[in-house]
Amino acid sequence: MFNEEELSSYTIVESDVTRKLMRNVYGWMTLALALTGLMAYYTAHSEVLLNMIFGNPYAIWILFIAELVLVLVLSARIDKLSFATAGLMFGGYSIINGMVLSSIFLVYAQQTITSAFFVTAGMFAAMALIGSFTKKDLSGIGRFSLMALIGLLIAMIVNMFIMNSMFDFIISIIGVVIFAGLTTYDAQKIKQMIQMYGEVADDTAKKAALMGALSLYLDFINLFLYILRIFGRRN
Repeated sequence: MFNEEELSSYTIVESDVTRKLMRNVYGWMTLALALTGLMAYYTAHSEVLLNMIFGNPYAIWILFIAELVLVLVLSARIDKLSFATAGLMFGGYSIINGMVLSSIFLVYAQQTITSAFFVTAGMFAAMALIGSFTKKDLSGIGRFSLMALIGLLIAMIVNMFIMNSMFDFIISIIGVVIFAGLTTYDAQKIKQMIQMYGEVADDTAKKAALMGALSLYLDFINLFLYILRIFGRRN
């Protein structure tokens, strides 16, 4: 893949291949979100699956580890994987993540989840459009957001012990800001990266688009979870 300096110095020029691959990025991201949402809803309404996942103290950790392994393998081995294998792994990750996220249906009212989803979709679309069409280099926003994310994770760990509701609310607001920034940055970086593959949509370019879809998928999921915590009316 390309490094950040190469991407930031590259001038985006639209082409039919670029537009096709960008449609693929958002198409795969949407498909992954649909798989996650359907699996989360199905799991939350299946007593068997709920007991299997949340009735066993080890099951949820197995799912977390499976998610981590899939993302690490995709990130580290994408050049050596076939496009079909990478796509199946992305789909598998989306399904497993849906099983994990089924817990939100046990914690939040369905109306709250729906409202949070539509707010997330609107905010995500706005940030992605800004990242895709702005001429300004957003690499500084990306670096700042990544550093802020580390601080956010530390704050969340601290709040697990002090359990301060106001601190949790502040963390949620900061989380929304961070992932809004990451969405804007990732949208620009992905478009630049795809353009640098040239005029042929070969497997390498398709895999780059798939990894872009994974990045935006993770941005959307995290943005949604923090907005959901702000909306926060619990069952």
